Amino acid sequence: MTLPDTPSSPAGTDRTFQVDLRGLVDLLSHHLYSSPRVYLRELLQNAVDATTARYGLEPAATDGAFGIRLYADGSHVRVEDDGVGLTEADVHAFLSTIGRSSKRAEAIAEQRADFIGQFGIGLLSCFLVADEIHVRSRSARTPDAPVVEWRGRGDGSYSVRTLPASARPRPGTTITLTPRADAQEWTRPVRVHALARHFGSLLRHPVTFDDGTGGPGAAVNPEPAPWARAYPTPGARTRALAAYGEEVFGFTPLDTIELDLPAVGLRGVACVLPEAVPAGRRHGHRVHVKGMLLAEQAEEILPEWAFFVRCVVDAESLRPTASRESLYEDDTLAAVRDALAERLRAWIARIAASDPELLGSFLRVHHLAVKSLAVHDDEIMRMLLPWLPFETTDGHATLDEFARTHRTVLVTSSVEEFRQVAAIASAAGLGVVNGGYTYDRELVHRLPEIRPEVSVADLDPATLTAHLDSVDRETELAAASYLALARDALAVFDCDVALRTFQPASAPALLLDSREARHERTRSQLAREQQGGVWGDILGHLRQEAPRAQLILNQLNPLVRTAVAIDEPELARTSAEALYGQAAMLSRRPLRPAESSLINRSFLDLLAHALRKDS
Repeated sequence: MTLPDTPSSPAGTDRTFQVDLRGLVDLLSHHLYSSPRVYLRELLQNAVDATTARYGLEPAATDGAFGIRLYADGSHVRVEDDGVGLTEADVHAFLSTIGRSSKRAEAIAEQRADFIGQFGIGLLSCFLVADEIHVRSRSARTPDAPVVEWRGRGDGSYSVRTLPASARPRPGTTITLTPRADAQEWTRPVRVHALARHFGSLLRHPVTFDDGTGGPGAAVNPEPAPWARAYPTPGARTRALAAYGEEVFGFTPLDTIELDLPAVGLRGVACVLPEAVPAGRRHGHRVHVKGMLLAEQAEEILPEWAFFVRCVVDAESLRPTASRESLYEDDTLAAVRDALAERLRAWIARIAASDPELLGSFLRVHHLAVKSLAVHDDEIMRMLLPWLPFETTDGHATLDEFARTHRTVLVTSSVEEFRQVAAIASAAGLGVVNGGYTYDRELVHRLPEIRPEVSVADLDPATLTAHLDSVDRETELAAASYLALARDALAVFDCDVALRTFQPASAPALLLDSREARHERTRSQLAREQQGGVWGDILGHLRQEAPRAQLILNQLNPLVRTAVAIDEPELARTSAEALYGQAAMLSRRPLRPAESSLINRSFLDLLAHALRKDS
């Protein structure tokens, strides 16, 4: 490939930009664009807008009458379009615009929108990869319009001249780049073709690519967007959208949600992720504006709770930022975000009413996303709360299933509290839900709004203790000495000791200790340690009656029955410490250093006692 021949005519006078071109290019590369690859998007965008303007000038022209051709052979990159073209006045206006708008980055950002469809900052982005830009353009607005030639160089010089109409037989524009040696990564034919497909696969005007080898040109955008095509059946349409989602995102969607907002000219598809994602982890969405890929990681197009989908959309009215790599946060974007959120709600409502199998699959994977939505959306809450899964003393179950067997639902405030009481509460016939996970406690408390016959209450140690059976008075008196020694041994942990009977009998002890109680005891301890100082006075004023932990020993357990009969004080203390340590580990909460030390010490003491007894 070579640069177009220049007919013999007076050369244009060399001039220089009225700005520091090198500084401007540095500004573009470090503050406006994320990568040099955007040069190709800007070239395509100029060609697309010029072609659109040509159709506006000639509305009777048939579809496909005007096109865009892209060439790259390793030594040059060239873009040709059959667009509206430029006059000499247009070219000079472009140069004066650069002079006005490049004083500072803010001015570029403010005026960038005006450059779309003109040779503005977008054309100068070519200096990110090229030392020379050569432009020939012929206006379609005037018959026999002359050809305008502009040559810009990386040293800041340029020339403009007019040529006879024969220098370009048809209206339109040709831009040719001479790449720099250090930019070959972005100008190799295979990379240029890939970038053209990446940015322009949904463009409305035909774009072809030629690698200069003499073969037929390859279509960059051979088919319309999948949502813009006609299909023989709804099922075929659904399968086509799912296949497109898999091609773009690399996963097979659980389902697809077609998006259509005629008011802003937005169409696209949301692909439901087949696997769960962490709460609040927002995915990037692919946003095209008038067919051109604008952003691959546009989080702002959907609300935070919609992290169970990834979208591809093409819009007419969304406003790009100065870099054309993200969206401008304005009233239009806010309205689009709200409207798309409503489409997702409508999809959830539809499958809840008509597709229980899909609903079940969706909730098994994305129940956390739905819970986050239900907290703030009463309609979704009333519709789906009975079907959302929760961790309960009956295993993982929906609230609807759980409420059928438990008219009083108790809910814990933390995961560790649930783990402390789950086995005992289940054996006692109590219905307890783990409220420690995000959103769960708040949602469980709203169950009576849709199931008035069910009551919900927070579970506290006193509630559980009240459901444990007391031992008879004779047994209590016989164990009194042991219980006193046990309370003394565990006083360092602010732990009371009681004797009860409960199922399962294999559980020797139950430790009831809430996180709030531990925090209050820690504050009380700090107040005692800081007594007399400023911090001691402050903590003393904050101090409340410190709640005590409770170690409930199970009289039904053979080990406990043996322990309470021990008449050796030291062995009794050691056994109480061992029972406390075992119950603390079963609670699966983090152990304090003193508790870890107690577990090790009591184990060694019991081992030493057993060895002495055998010797």
